[in-house]
Amino acid sequence: MIAEPATHLTHEPTGAVPLIQKVAVLGAGTMGARIAAHLANAGLPVVLLDLASSAGPRSTIALQALEALKKSKPAAFFDPSVAAHITPGNFDDDAGLLAGCDWIIEAVTENLGIKHALLERIVPHLKAGAILTTNTSGIPIESIATVLPPHIRPRFFGTHFFNPPRYMRLVEIIAPPGTDPAAVEAVGHFTDQRLGKEVVFARDTPNFIANRIGIFIMLEAVRLMQSEDLTIEEVDALTGTAIGWPRTGTFRLADLVGLDVMAHVASNFARIREGAAADMAMPAWVKTMLDRRWLGDKTGQGFYKKVKGPDGKEERLVLDWKTLEYHPAAKVKLPSLEMAKNAERLPDRIRQLLSGDEHKDKAARFHWRLLTALWNYAADCLPEIADDASAVDRAMRAGFNWEMGPFELWDAAGVPGTVARMKNPSVNVRKLLDSGAPSWYRGGEVFDPVAGAYRVVPQPEGVARIADFRATNGVVKSNAGASLVDLGDGVACIELHSPKDAIGEDVVRMVTETLRPDGDAVRTFEAFVISSDSDQFSVGANLMQLLMAVQDEEWDDVDMMIRAFQRTTQLIKFCPRPVITAPFGFCFGGGAEMAMHSVRRQVHAELYMGLVETGVGLLPGGGGCKEMTLHAESGGPEALRKNFETIAMAKVSTSALEARRIGFIGAGDRITMNRERLLIDAKHLARAVADAGYAPPMPRTDISAPGESALATLKLGVYLMRQGEFISDHDVKVANHVAHVLCGGSVTPGTPVSEQYLLDLEREAFLSLCGEKKTQERIAFTLKTGKPLRN
Repeated sequence: MIAEPATHLTHEPTGAVPLIQKVAVLGAGTMGARIAAHLANAGLPVVLLDLASSAGPRSTIALQALEALKKSKPAAFFDPSVAAHITPGNFDDDAGLLAGCDWIIEAVTENLGIKHALLERIVPHLKAGAILTTNTSGIPIESIATVLPPHIRPRFFGTHFFNPPRYMRLVEIIAPPGTDPAAVEAVGHFTDQRLGKEVVFARDTPNFIANRIGIFIMLEAVRLMQSEDLTIEEVDALTGTAIGWPRTGTFRLADLVGLDVMAHVASNFARIREGAAADMAMPAWVKTMLDRRWLGDKTGQGFYKKVKGPDGKEERLVLDWKTLEYHPAAKVKLPSLEMAKNAERLPDRIRQLLSGDEHKDKAARFHWRLLTALWNYAADCLPEIADDASAVDRAMRAGFNWEMGPFELWDAAGVPGTVARMKNPSVNVRKLLDSGAPSWYRGGEVFDPVAGAYRVVPQPEGVARIADFRATNGVVKSNAGASLVDLGDGVACIELHSPKDAIGEDVVRMVTETLRPDGDAVRTFEAFVISSDSDQFSVGANLMQLLMAVQDEEWDDVDMMIRAFQRTTQLIKFCPRPVITAPFGFCFGGGAEMAMHSVRRQVHAELYMGLVETGVGLLPGGGGCKEMTLHAESGGPEALRKNFETIAMAKVSTSALEARRIGFIGAGDRITMNRERLLIDAKHLARAVADAGYAPPMPRTDISAPGESALATLKLGVYLMRQGEFISDHDVKVANHVAHVLCGGSVTPGTPVSEQYLLDLEREAFLSLCGEKKTQERIAFTLKTGKPLRN
């Protein structure tokens, strides 16, 4: 079966693309409320409606949902202040508010009758030209639309968000034939650029793309667990990071999503074809879990359950699927899985995992059966659910957080070799090989089994990664930790790509060589961007390098390391060409210091930024303390106290908005909602700053030191924290060093000091703390566990 094309781009918009300035969400349940929260994150006024309450305030349901959003973990809002954008109400009294909304999203329970009743109720209140969409997770859009009048139908389609909407990148847009392309264009553009989503156009078939593939393979993993006599822990290990899927694996993911939600999506398979429901049926023991309301995290137990152990510590128990009894989770020991961990790249791991002996190795047998089932199913479904294989891959990467989609994964494993081993390969992969092609992807093209030829993978304007410029423009220079890549238009990117995203000697050398005022790069390029294609911008300094030097008592080397990094940050700040930093994800320690010294920042909305050095018994040594002193100049003692607490408590922002409130980024810095657009946005900003006639700042020599009075006040606060037993003796020592640097030392208040003077104070304090045994213990513990040590 081949459905109508999924993408609206087959028809050009017939009129002007509508502007979306105000949105309403119908249904204040978990999904609807969180969609409303993320719309508010984008700065829009949002109306959130639900049923009227018979007791108490009429809009109690929506009001309670708003209060729950403020307390939700992970946070639904970028910043608590964003909640003010949401107006709660109810369907009876506040339907009139819909007349002012450009986009109305129906997000009530997955029940066709309830959806029909609500849509009939609200249609009279919609303004002319309003866009109406449904957030169904799998009900065909055409069946929902049957109750809508003819003048509404062209502007009604599906927008399937994934939960939680703030963090899950996928939105599937499902536009049946006859949908107004201008309306689809408006929502697609808005969800991409304003909400930061990966927009994938799906065909109007049950469960669309991501749930169709994702739920199938989860149920396949359950079936294989039973046939191979594996445990839940073993399957989660086998279906986790080893094959590029989230560490939650299959069953921990089911607990997070909710077993009831998974069962509902599975029930939609009955609409696909006769016999599909039986193929996707839940095992009897899973049905028993549903009957007992063992639904996962939402009910306190599912495939896993957390309990308090005899020592009071939380312990995770796991279900024995044969007895339905819980027991302590056992450490999984599968030799082939352990060996695969040595392969850093996913394609290498996949090939290694599939090369095992199926007859002797149950892990190899499981992976072979699971992945070939995935590949065959995805290939069989392809013409029915999407326009091309790239849409399926993007949906699985964004909706299920896979590192590679099924077709990318198949290419990595080797299509000809795997098909030769398969008993009944999909007819669509046979078409691929019969055409003489060895892979689904070829350069910027993907194979279309319907046409029997390759087609260009569409790339939205403004979307790019550094790797794209590496391929087209080449690399100017490179080392193990960083590269200089030409982005075109006179802008170059210093790409960070060190192991584990840490800043070590390689990164420092690349930045200093590139930004030297008399260097070739400064003569060649007019602006620079510092960014990365990694999952995180930077976790900070390479602590292993530091600890080894400290333990060997190579104090001159440590001093040189600090001086070299300080030189790096100062070159970023005072380079004759503008340097724009484009951080995202984790931006800790030295990464934060690099960002703070750039002339402007183009940051991703999901920015977790902090000067976290005190967590390992150190302080910011690359100019972070200096910059926080400068930031506090105009704010007086209160601003200084706030910045001291930020460093001493190793505060980390939970979003770009909070990073701005803390003071890590400024009011003039820009925020990009879509991670895939960050690089191009940063390039445009760098070009704009250069075109405005950029002149670098001069190093300050007239900084008014807060001095000894401010230092005494900060130290008093530290003393009181210790008296209250909120901090340890070593915390006191670290915090007092931070206070000393921020205040410019024990000098008379108002004494003019230079930036270099503050850098020298940082370096001296950093060296002193490196010599402390407890600091060394903290660093070693963090390197081993990834967690801070309180000693």
